[in-house]
Amino acid sequence: MKVNITSVSADWYAANWQYISAAIAQVQDVISQFVQNKPASAPPLISNATYAQPFPLDVLCAQFHLSAFERSVLLACAGMEIDANFAALYGQAQNGQCSPTFHLLLTALPEADWSAFLPDAPLRYWRMLEIGTGPALTQSPLRIDERILHYLLAQTTLDDRFQGILCPLFLQPQFVPSHQAIVQQIRRLWEQQPTLVQLYGSGEKQAIAAAVATQADQQLYRLPVRNLPTSPGDLNQLIRLWQREIRLNPAILLLDCDTSGLSDAHRHNAVVHLLEELNVPLIITTPERDRTLLPSDRACISLEVQTPTTVEQHHLWQTTLQGSVVNLNGQIDRLVNQFTLSPTAIQSIGLAATAQNSLSLPQLWDLCRIQTRPEMDDLAQRIEASAGWLDLVLPEAQLQILRAVAAQVRQRIQVYQHWGFGSKGRRGLGISALFAGASGTGKTMAAEVLAQELNLDLYRIDLSAIVSKYIGETEKNLRRVFDAAESGSVILLFDEADALFGKRSEVKDSHDRYANMEVSYLLQRMEAYQGLAILTTNLKEAIDTAFLRRLRFVIKFPFPDAAQREEIWRRVFPANTPVAALDMAKLARLNVAGGNIRNIALNAAFLAADAGEAVGMRHLLEAAKAEYAKLERTLTDAEVRGWL
Repeated sequence: MKVNITSVSADWYAANWQYISAAIAQVQDVISQFVQNKPASAPPLISNATYAQPFPLDVLCAQFHLSAFERSVLLACAGMEIDANFAALYGQAQNGQCSPTFHLLLTALPEADWSAFLPDAPLRYWRMLEIGTGPALTQSPLRIDERILHYLLAQTTLDDRFQGILCPLFLQPQFVPSHQAIVQQIRRLWEQQPTLVQLYGSGEKQAIAAAVATQADQQLYRLPVRNLPTSPGDLNQLIRLWQREIRLNPAILLLDCDTSGLSDAHRHNAVVHLLEELNVPLIITTPERDRTLLPSDRACISLEVQTPTTVEQHHLWQTTLQGSVVNLNGQIDRLVNQFTLSPTAIQSIGLAATAQNSLSLPQLWDLCRIQTRPEMDDLAQRIEASAGWLDLVLPEAQLQILRAVAAQVRQRIQVYQHWGFGSKGRRGLGISALFAGASGTGKTMAAEVLAQELNLDLYRIDLSAIVSKYIGETEKNLRRVFDAAESGSVILLFDEADALFGKRSEVKDSHDRYANMEVSYLLQRMEAYQGLAILTTNLKEAIDTAFLRRLRFVIKFPFPDAAQREEIWRRVFPANTPVAALDMAKLARLNVAGGNIRNIALNAAFLAADAGEAVGMRHLLEAAKAEYAKLERTLTDAEVRGWL
C-alpha cells in the first residue's frame, strides 16, 4: 500500500489533516485519562473509507509493520509538534517534563510493549524517533523525526540529511531507438525483481536512468560518488535513511561514478558496501564495465550505453534542425561524419540554431566544436590554431606528407564507410602521425596548420598529468582523454611523448610488464580513434620500432638550413610590424631553429616598441644575444658580422 501525494486532490489534503488530527486527539484523550487516574482504553482506529488514496499514517503503519502501540507512540510524539496543549499535558503527567518519554508512554498507553523501544524495533531502526538527553533512557525526551512528521502531513519533501549529498535529476532528452531499448530492458527486469543495473560506456547513461524513472512515475535522485560518506557510521545512516525514504516516497537512486574515479580504496569499499546493502531499484554509472563493484550475492546486470549510431544521429539532426536551418543541401552528413554527439548535445545546438533566422554550415560546424569542448577542456590544453601553410617553412617532401595527413582526415568517411575499407573492424583505421625533430623545428606549428586546415580543435596532452605510478591509472587517464575526444574528433597532440612512448623494455619484473601494457593500450586507442592523434619527439631513435610500424605517418622535421632560415625570417614579422632595413640573408646566418627565430623577432619587437622605433638590426642583435644566453651558447662573430 503506497500513496502518491503528487496526484491527490485538495479535498484529500483537507481530509488527511482531519484524519491525523483526530488520531492524535484520541491518543491525547488516553493520556489525559491517565493523568486523571481514569481507566484508559485503546484508541479506536479511524476508518479511511471515503478516499481511494490511503492516508500517509496508514501507509506508514503498513510499510513498517507498526503495532497499535507503536502507532500511538508515534502519534503522541507528533502531537507535540502540531498541538500546543500536549506540552502542558506532558508536564502535568511528569512533574514539569514537557516532552513524551519512554516511561510515560509505557505507563499511559494501552497494549504497552517494551520491545517497541528496542534499537532494532521499527520506531528506532527506521529513525522515526529521536532520543534526547536525560538522566536515564526511559526518562529521556522523545521527538518525532522531522521527515516522518512532514510525511504524516502529506508534505513531499526530501529528508534534510540528504541535502548536499544527492539531488533530484530532471532530464527530458530526445531518445534514439538503441537507448529506448535499454530503458525497456531495465523496466522488464525491475518488474521481476529490484536488479542492480550498471550502465557503462560513452552514451547518455543519466538520461536513460531518468527515462526509466519517468516511465515508472518515480523521481530520480543522483548521488555523485564523491559525496558518498566513507566512514561506516555515516554510510550506514545514509543506507538506512534511503531505504526508509523509498518506502515513504518510491524513488530511484543513481550512483554516479562517471565524474570521479574510484582509485581511493575507502571510496571504492564504500560503493561496494552500499551496493551490497541497498536491495532496492538502483542504477550505477561507470565509464567502463567494472565487476569489482558489483556484489556477488545479488542479481546484477551490466549494460553498455553507446553514443547514437550515425543513422540515429542523422535523424536527430533532421528532427532538431527542421525549420531552423536553411540551405544545408545535404550537409548534415558532414556533421554526422565528423561529430559523434549525444541527443542532448544535438538538442542544445538546435536551440542555438533556433535563435537565428538562418544558419550556414560553417556556423553550425563551429557550434558543434563548441559543444564538444567542455569535457576536453578539463583534460587537456586547447591551442588556438592561428598558423597556416604560409607560416610553415619545411622541405617539400615534409609538406607533401602533411597535406596527405589532412586529406586522409577529410576523406576518411568516404574511404572507410562508403568505399568499404572500414567494414572489417576499427583496428588500424585511426590516423596517427609522429613528428620527430629538434625543439623549435615546427612540430607544434605543423599541428596548428592541420587544425586550421581541417577547422578542428587542437588539444595538447600534458603527459605529466596522464602518466601515473599507480598500476592501471595511466590507462584510465588515457581512456578519459580518448573518450572525450571522440565526440568532436579533435586533433590530439601528445607533446614530447618520449617518456611514455619509449622503447618497450624486456619484461624483467611486474613494473616492466605494466609499463608495456600502458604502451599497448595507447596503441589500441590510437588505432581505433576516429580523429587524428599526433605524437612529437625530439629523439626519433627513442621510439620502439614496433611502435613506429603501427603509426600511419612518420615525419622528420629537419633543422633548417640557411635558405630555410632566411625564409623563416621573411615570414616571422606580421604585416603591421614596422621594420627598418632588415637584411634577411645576414639574419639567416644565426644557426638556430624556427622557434628561436620567433623568440628573437618577438623580443626585438618589444625593444623597438619601447624605444619608439621600427624594428632594426640593432634590436635584433640585442635580442639574439639574450636568446643565445638562454640556450647557453656563444654568439659568434661570423653569425653577426656586418649587422651594424
